[in-house]
Amino acid sequence: MTGELIRDETGTQRLIGYVLDVGQLDKSARCVLDLDDRHLNRQGMLHGGLAATLLDSAMGATGSLTVDPSGRHPFTTLALTVNYLAPGRPGQVTAAGRVTGGGRSTLFIEGTLRHQDGTLIATATGVFRKSSKVPA
Repeated sequence: MTGELIRDETGTQRLIGYVLDVGQLDKSARCVLDLDDRHLNRQGMLHGGLAATLLDSAMGATGSLTVDPSGRHPFTTLALTVNYLAPGRPGQVTAAGRVTGGGRSTLFIEGTLRHQDGTLIATATGVFRKSSKVPA
C-alpha cells in the first residue's frame, strides 16, 4: 500500500477488516486484506463471497476516483460478474480496479484479486453508476 488509506469507514470494512488504498498514481483503488480464520471456507481457502466483496469494493472506489480524489463519492454496483481462477490461500490478498469504459454516470470496471505471491485468484467485470447523493 502506498497511498491514501481508508480504514474502518463502513460496517462491512470493519467486519471484514480490509484497508482501502485510494492513493495510487494510476487512479485505481485497492482493497488489501490479511486473511485469517474468519475469512476462510471449509477447505481453508478464502470464501468466494468475501472475494467478491473485495473486488466490488475496489472497483466501486476506482469508479469514485474518477470524480472524487478522496475516493469517497458513492457508486452503486449495477452488475458484477466474478470468475474464480485459483484458491485464495492464507496470506495477504489485494483487489484492484481499472476503468475500461463508460460515460458521465455509468462506468465499466474490471477487477483483479491477487495473492501476495502474485497468484491471480479471481477476476471481475462490473457496471457501476455514480450516485447523485453524497454522504454527509
